[in-house]
Formats: sequence, C-alpha cells, structure tokens
Amino acid sequence: MVWRVVIGFAIGLAVAWLALIVGLYLARPKGSLLKEATRLVPDTIRLLRRLASDHDIPRGIRIRLSALFIYLALPIDLIPDFIPVVGFADDAIFVAIALRSVVKRAGPEAIRRHWPGTADGLASLWRLAGLESSD
Repeated sequence: MVWRVVIGFAIGLAVAWLALIVGLYLARPKGSLLKEATRLVPDTIRLLRRLASDHDIPRGIRIRLSALFIYLALPIDLIPDFIPVVGFADDAIFVAIALRSVVKRAGPEAIRRHWPGTADGLASLWRLAGLESSD
C-alpha cells in the first residue's frame, strides 16, 4: 500500500517536470532549456516583488500582487500542493492572471522595466503566461 503511494507520487512529480520542460520547449527559449527552466521561477518572483513595490504602478495592482504573495505563502491552497502535477497548477494560474492584470493596467513596459532576467527568459514568461508578444 505504501509503495503505491510512493510510486504514484514519483510518477506525478516526473509528469510535472515533464510538463514544465514541454511548456518551455513550446515557448522556445533561445538559450539553454535547462538554464531557462531554473531561472524562470526566481526571476518571476523578483519581477512580482519589484512590481509590488513600484509606486508608479496603480495601487490596485500593488494590492493584487500583495494578495498574490499572501496566497502563495499560505499553506492552504485551492488545490493542495501535495497532490502530484495539479498541486502547483493553481499557483501558476494565479501568477499568470496577476501578470495579465499588470500588463492590462500598467502596460507591458512596466514588466520590461522590472524584469531581472534575460530577454529570452522574458519572452518565455510572456508565452507561458499567455500574453501577446513582448516586443
């Protein structure tokens, strides 16, 4: 019984990583695929933190970003993180919604201005979040 749970968890984790790699492959970063995968999450967190502290961005956006950080920090999620594959999907969806909201209200220039990573990483993030071209 325990082995089934362990094997199910391992398979779910492998599928989640495979989904990330496929997503990055479809976004077609120009640099190394593994390098982009490891840098995308920390760069996105820094981007959101910088946007949340920028007083040139409307207060409503900063409040939404702060609420996003609170949601991501809380141990209670809509879909618990311990569920393989879909456990982190709600977090990724909320981040994508927050980015789309920022672009809609503050403009793509705010994202470009605060992006800490490479241009390839920004293009990958743009595609993964379902935003129109960042150029």
